[in-house]
Amino acid sequence: MSARRGSVDFADLARDDARKPPADQPLAMDRRNFVKVLGGGIVVLFTLNDRILFARQDWGQDRPTNPNAYLRIGKDGRVTIFTGKIEMGQGIHTSLGQMAAEELRVSHESIDMVMGDTDLCPWDMLTVGSLTTRFTGPVLRAAAAEAREIMIDLAADHLGVGREQLGVEDGVIFVVGARARTISYAELAGGKEIVRTLDREAMLRSVSEFTVMGQSTPRVDAIDKVTGKAQYTGDIRLPGMLYGRLVRPPSLAGEMTGVDTSAAEAMDGVIVVQEEDLVALLHEDPEMAERALQAVEAEFHVPESDLTNETIFDHLVRVAPDPDVQDPRGSLAEGERMATQLFEETYLDGYVAHAPMEPHTALANVEDGKLTVWASTQGPFSLKDLLVRQFSLEPHRVRVITPFVGGGFGGKTSNSQAVEAATLARATGKPVMVAWTRAEEFLYDRFRPAAVVKIRSGIDDAGKICLWDYHLFFTNARGSEMIYDAPHSAIKVAGGGWRSLPGSHPLFTGAWRAPGASTNVFAKESHIDVMAAAAGVDPLEFRLANTSDSRARSVLTAVADRCGYQPAAAPSGRGIGMACGLDSETYVAHIVEVDVDRSSGQVRVKRVTCAQDMGVVVNPDGALMQAEGCIMMGLGYALTEDVRFRGGEVLDRNFDTYELPRFSWLPEIDVVLVENNDLPPKGGGEPAIICMGAAIANAIYDLTGARLLQLPMNPESVKAALAAI
Repeated sequence: MSARRGSVDFADLARDDARKPPADQPLAMDRRNFVKVLGGGIVVLFTLNDRILFARQDWGQDRPTNPNAYLRIGKDGRVTIFTGKIEMGQGIHTSLGQMAAEELRVSHESIDMVMGDTDLCPWDMLTVGSLTTRFTGPVLRAAAAEAREIMIDLAADHLGVGREQLGVEDGVIFVVGARARTISYAELAGGKEIVRTLDREAMLRSVSEFTVMGQSTPRVDAIDKVTGKAQYTGDIRLPGMLYGRLVRPPSLAGEMTGVDTSAAEAMDGVIVVQEEDLVALLHEDPEMAERALQAVEAEFHVPESDLTNETIFDHLVRVAPDPDVQDPRGSLAEGERMATQLFEETYLDGYVAHAPMEPHTALANVEDGKLTVWASTQGPFSLKDLLVRQFSLEPHRVRVITPFVGGGFGGKTSNSQAVEAATLARATGKPVMVAWTRAEEFLYDRFRPAAVVKIRSGIDDAGKICLWDYHLFFTNARGSEMIYDAPHSAIKVAGGGWRSLPGSHPLFTGAWRAPGASTNVFAKESHIDVMAAAAGVDPLEFRLANTSDSRARSVLTAVADRCGYQPAAAPSGRGIGMACGLDSETYVAHIVEVDVDRSSGQVRVKRVTCAQDMGVVVNPDGALMQAEGCIMMGLGYALTEDVRFRGGEVLDRNFDTYELPRFSWLPEIDVVLVENNDLPPKGGGEPAIICMGAAIANAIYDLTGARLLQLPMNPESVKAALAAI
């Protein structure tokens, strides 16, 4: 459908992913009102100076310059941290609190987190890319360290000693050598409303001094989530709230040509909103809203298309633009001349859905001229900016609040459900909730793009990689970088990025957990195994012989030691495969063991061993859980997940046909975190997923001699590969 309000196309809004953040979005409240909201206590403001907030500078924006990050120490001694990041299951609700507690020198239990509230929290880009620990963490630590130093200054005045004579432990400041002379943060903050900044740089604690960071801390949201107490957007209720259901097209390209809402209008309590081709049915009972939707008769024009999930790959290669060449080294011609064996393969990867447990949901309310939206979103500030533009509102008249988010994986960076809810709230004058059904979630998902990877490579007479010609079509280049020594190489990216170029992807596409990396590592690490097998060399020995990257060697050695790996050239008949990759500045390696039912083509992953070097580890248990979750989710894209479509019509509308990993699939999982305290904390939310496709494909080859070149490796494709041997 091309549903509009005024001249704004909702399909365009769906593609809008909040393309660029504002350079310096002002706070919704000034300092005085901010302090009034917080009540008594000490409020610490700090300027960001040159501290890096973003992983990349390609957003075309300057860093914020206003004092826009806050920390509050209350009169009860509790510490409230304000961050624009959101919690969607990755555990930063806990780990960010650990980082603040470490520098403040308080217990983790004394930390409260306020996340994703655009009226209270500092501006933030998005919660994506495993950026939080790497980039928000250092800023938060700096804020906490500054707060600690401010408290020491206040204590020095109160105790009548020089600040150099004071120490801090568990939120209590004491005179060194006279421990009876103390004053707590709570006493210093009691009843005061002080806005303070520091005129010097506060020193961060070293790893050897850590007492909170580096400790396995239980997730602070765990009990609320398993007991159902945790609030998600769909759990919020406001007086007089309506539920909205919208008339949807059968496919993305469908345009409404006629609609009859008379039967719905005759139903008791039903409100019909129609603005151009946006047609919505609202009721205080969600089931009645659905019944009203079913009573609507709508006609759509749907353009014909011969593109399907089977023909998409030839189409992508055919319409690809000229490639951009990245990181060229040496001469491809010279590499080919040096090669004693040449290899050329094409790897295919289909569309994959985000399929979060919680579908896109938003609740909008207009009160006293202010639009407040509770939304399941990874970008509350980008959503606020979208609402400001959409409705031509002053920024202070829009507030976005993000409760817990039930999974995102990159799919909740677009927010058209929130625009729909806000449109209907403004039209009716009542609070309106729009919660997408699972079918809507599939229709409007920003799928991981289908992609084609062509690799031409060569090894010399010493078994060293001398040629690497890598050609990627229509997905993000993330994960395509080489961790192996290839003196003559080039990475050619045609149609890179995840947003559709005109005439390319027939479906919406977007960021999917480690965007592009699962596709690229599948192709790269499968191809490394192709070369190792042709050379008659054990896959681990081949990798180690072809990389001088110390961190890659470290995780490869660690994973082999952990699982007791014994060298053997593939195919050995054992069903053991491996893969190694780099994502979010974290190195990861997997060794998996599989079994294959040759009659059905069913693959069972029996064991996964993972080694991960992520620098300093903030919360070891949290890091292990993230890696385990990546491994389990990785089973899906490797073995079953493939979005079937015809033209713009998504044929998979629920989990009866789109098969996600199940608990019954769960292999034995063993994760080792490789100690590397020489590096600051790196990303942990995505790396362990990127190797699953290649490791499983290589294990299938090791067991059967059948090489799988397309994901997912479902039973039909496995049987076909076995038959082709």
